[in-house]
Amino acid sequence: MTERTFDELVAEAAAVPVDGWDFSWLDGRATEERPPWGYTRLVAARMAAASAALDVDTGGGEVLAEVPSPPSLLVATEAWPPNVAVARHTLRRVGAGVVRVGPAAGLPFRDGSFDLVTSRHPVATGWAEIVRVLRPGGAYLSQQIGAGTMRELSEAILGPLPPPDKRRPEQAVAAARAAGLTVVRLERATLRAVFHDVGAVVWFLRKVVWTAPGFDVDRHRPQLAALDRRIRAEGAFVAHARRFLIEAVRPA
Repeated sequence: MTERTFDELVAEAAAVPVDGWDFSWLDGRATEERPPWGYTRLVAARMAAASAALDVDTGGGEVLAEVPSPPSLLVATEAWPPNVAVARHTLRRVGAGVVRVGPAAGLPFRDGSFDLVTSRHPVATGWAEIVRVLRPGGAYLSQQIGAGTMRELSEAILGPLPPPDKRRPEQAVAAARAAGLTVVRLERATLRAVFHDVGAVVWFLRKVVWTAPGFDVDRHRPQLAALDRRIRAEGAFVAHARRFLIEAVRPA
C-alpha cells in the first residue's frame, strides 16, 4: 500500500465534519488513555439515584446518552450551535431535553431545580449558578480538563507558551467552597495521547479548539509539515492530557 502524502492527509482531515463530541474518526489514527475513575460509569450510577438531573456543556450528548436508567427529569445545556442539533438527536433515546444557552449565560432554570448536576469537560464552571440550581443535599459531579493539557501539541503549533495558570484542581476546589459547596472527592490523572499521522492532529485541533487557539490549516502549514516529518521519523507524536474529577455537595 502506498504511503499517503502530507498533502493528502491534511486535505482529508480538513474536510471531515467535527460536529458533536464523537471521536470515532480517530480510530486507528490516535489514542488517548482514559482516567481510572470511569466517568461514564459514575454518571450512570448517580443518574439512577436522581429524580431531576442537569448535564451542563453536554457537547453532542454522547456521555448522557449512555445512561441506562435516566431520572424522570433530565435536561442538558449546550452553547456551541452545531452541537445543539446533534445533542437533541442523540438524547432522544434517554428522553432528555436540550437547551441552547449563551457562552457566558447563567443557567435558565429555577432555584433548586435539580438534585444532580453533571458536566464533562466544561468550558468554564459557573459555581454560583450550580449552587443556585441544586437542591439542598444535591451534588455536582464533573470531569474537567487540567492545567497544561496537551501542552506538547499546543507548543508544536503555537511555539513556547508561558506556564499554565488556570484549570488547576486546587482552584476548582477553592471556587466550589467559596460558592458554598462541600467538596467530597478530588482525583487527578495524566493520560498519554498518541497521534499516528498528521491528519489525526489536524482533525483534533479543529475539534478541540482550545488546544491551539486560532489554529488554521493554511496558516500553520509549516508547523504541521514539521509534525508530519517527526511522525514519519519517530512513528508517532506523543502528548499528555490532564484531567481531574471533582464531586461537591450542597449542604442540606
